[in-house]
Amino acid sequence: MKYGFFDNKKKEYVITHPATPASWSNYLGDTRYGAIITNNAGGYSFFRSAVQGRFMRFRSNTIPIDQPGRFIYFYDMETRESWSASWQPMAKPLNEFESVCRHGTAYSIITSGYRGITSETTYFVPLGQAFEYWLCKLTNNSNKKRKIRVFTFVEFANHWHMYHDTVNLQYSQYIIKSRVAENIIEHGINVNLSLDEKGSANEAAKYSFIGIAGANVSGFDTDREAFLGRYGDYKNPEVVLQGKCKQSLAEGYNGCGVLQTEVELEPGESKEFTVVMGIGRINDTGKRVMEEASNTALVKDRLKELIQHWHTRLSHFTIESPDSSFNSMINTWNPYNCLITFAWSRAASLVYAGERDGYGYRDTLQDLLGIIHILPEEAKKRLELMITGQASTGGAMPVVKFYGHKPGMEKAPEEAEYRSDDSMWLFIAIPTYVKETGDIDFFNKVLPYADNGEDTVLNHMKKAIIFNLNRSGKHGLPCGLMADWNDCLELGHDGESVFVALQLYYALGVYADITKMLGHHKETSWSKEQQLRLGGRIEEHAWDGKWYLRAYSENGQVFGSEKNQEGSLWLNPQSWAVISGHAGKERARKILGVVKERLSTKYGIMICDPPYVNEELSVIRAVLFNPGMKENGSIFNHTQGWIVMAETLAGNGDNAFEYFRSSMPASYNEQADIRQIEPYVYSQSTHGKHSSHHGASSLPWLTGAATWAYYAATQYILGIQPDYTGIHINPCIPGNWEKLNITRYFRGKTLHIEIRNPGKIQKGIKKLLLNGTTPIKGNFIHEYMLSESNKVLAILS
Repeated sequence: MKYGFFDNKKKEYVITHPATPASWSNYLGDTRYGAIITNNAGGYSFFRSAVQGRFMRFRSNTIPIDQPGRFIYFYDMETRESWSASWQPMAKPLNEFESVCRHGTAYSIITSGYRGITSETTYFVPLGQAFEYWLCKLTNNSNKKRKIRVFTFVEFANHWHMYHDTVNLQYSQYIIKSRVAENIIEHGINVNLSLDEKGSANEAAKYSFIGIAGANVSGFDTDREAFLGRYGDYKNPEVVLQGKCKQSLAEGYNGCGVLQTEVELEPGESKEFTVVMGIGRINDTGKRVMEEASNTALVKDRLKELIQHWHTRLSHFTIESPDSSFNSMINTWNPYNCLITFAWSRAASLVYAGERDGYGYRDTLQDLLGIIHILPEEAKKRLELMITGQASTGGAMPVVKFYGHKPGMEKAPEEAEYRSDDSMWLFIAIPTYVKETGDIDFFNKVLPYADNGEDTVLNHMKKAIIFNLNRSGKHGLPCGLMADWNDCLELGHDGESVFVALQLYYALGVYADITKMLGHHKETSWSKEQQLRLGGRIEEHAWDGKWYLRAYSENGQVFGSEKNQEGSLWLNPQSWAVISGHAGKERARKILGVVKERLSTKYGIMICDPPYVNEELSVIRAVLFNPGMKENGSIFNHTQGWIVMAETLAGNGDNAFEYFRSSMPASYNEQADIRQIEPYVYSQSTHGKHSSHHGASSLPWLTGAATWAYYAATQYILGIQPDYTGIHINPCIPGNWEKLNITRYFRGKTLHIEIRNPGKIQKGIKKLLLNGTTPIKGNFIHEYMLSESNKVLAILS
């Protein structure tokens, strides 16, 4: 079934049927004040951290998963009938209740109609602010005067730390206190303690507020049980059903933010009011922002400013291709997904509910790839932060704290805590940043290690190489340590990862290229020599005759061999053998053919096959998962970009785009009941063919899949590849694409690129023309040749 469509002009996804297979969400705000909102106004808000700053309550794994949320209830004072501004929570029959949700770039608009009354509520966080607006417009579409009583509802957390609020109830239920003044509810936590201005100490006074601007408040409730009723719920709150607030004040137990107002509407008349919720006290923040919000024109101007801010970001790379769904993803939703993931890592969603409060090392370095061209300065700051998360051993801290990371003063991980792939991601993140910006001197920048000492960025990279060279197993391949990229492989510390061996092979090639460019010829020779040696060991011990092995455990067990009954073929070594250059042209053709034959499904490429059912847990933790789920034979979407890259490197544009489209969310807009989650953002995994839920996806939004999909699409399918001194135009596209246009912002200059494919081939530049007069040899345009605005014509042959 189809539940919505892409509005490419407005850069919105429009949900036309509110009973979506799952709660379809969006993000509001920024890394100071963040919020999640769904198509039915569910979700929560948080200050700086979704773990330690969640001031709105959120309960994991409920039905529906997004409640409570930001609810507005209506009560007809004549008929005494009640409903909500979103379909949930009151869930009126859909043959009587209409609801449309427009998820945009950091805002959402929910429009609903019931019994002749239309409400349009726009939710957003103004740029740089620590509060959110719910701008509500009520319209009387009936032929008689209507008097509607309005109730806001938000359930405040009793403690900003998610554990204390949801689990440690013997403590958190006795530390809250509410007060009401100036049409504003103030919800206080630990009110007997002093205020923490930074909002980072959990045992300090903390305050949030909610108010209504543009309407007179006639009642309130701040006690949740008083509002809902002792046996009530969000669908049938006692106060709404009775049509009148009780003026309850919470002191302990559970607080909420309910404000009552009345709106009288003549036939055809519309009126607006704004609900404001945020961080702070009534006197120091609440009154000021409420006064601002009473100016509806100002609220709307702030929305326009927000939209312009995001649309400017998304204008840095745009396309017109023959595939409209591909256009929707590349022009809006994929980079937007990357930006949200960059902001919140894996810390805040309807699924990630407080397990991690920091930047995962491997995740964050990869997350940079999708946003460097949009936010180069912010990317640089994050990249420097992650480099300072590298220990002086060359390995890395698994997680770098959001706040409070102290380079040079952190405790280095124990040997058993290192993951073998973590530092290898530096060899994509650092060159991608330098190639995008031209900041070659970045390699010479001195940055501290996490624990002690400091070094140039280039030497940080060498330390990462030496870390894995010094930790090799009996076959001379890098040890698996605590884990390689796949946390479910139980290799043991001295087991060996073929995947990391191929990453290291790639890293040595990158290091050789950089040192050659910088004139460090001894380093170049050293790197090439090490790469040659490692390549020989990979050839001898990792090539299984038809494909590459996955790993060796420390007791000698082989993973990914044709001899294995379970897990005989793994995707990652095959894609990375091509990406790293270890697999030559003929071998690449061979292993990519095996991948297509054995691992390809209509929803993407499986991570391994067959899945594990009978293997011991001590050998592979993936056996914990049902066959076809997660690391046990699912379509792990993080890996899809890598196989797309490999296919383009082999010149297979048709296969590359087929694979890209098979896992692209927009491909399943009309099959949403199968995919279930949002059709506009990427997810961690999709169930493989061995699962009874084949095609269903899970863990949307915060995933490296978004970054790798975007990176593979823009740099490998579309082929726009920045380099240290210029930019390559090197597309690898479906043979039936005759033409496409790309606009790319690069180092302060704009490139308008037209690609023509008269011969209907997949890869290869016949002619490259710059600004109508300058022929370019090959596919590389030097930066010095570019003007402020440029026209590039590329003809394939």
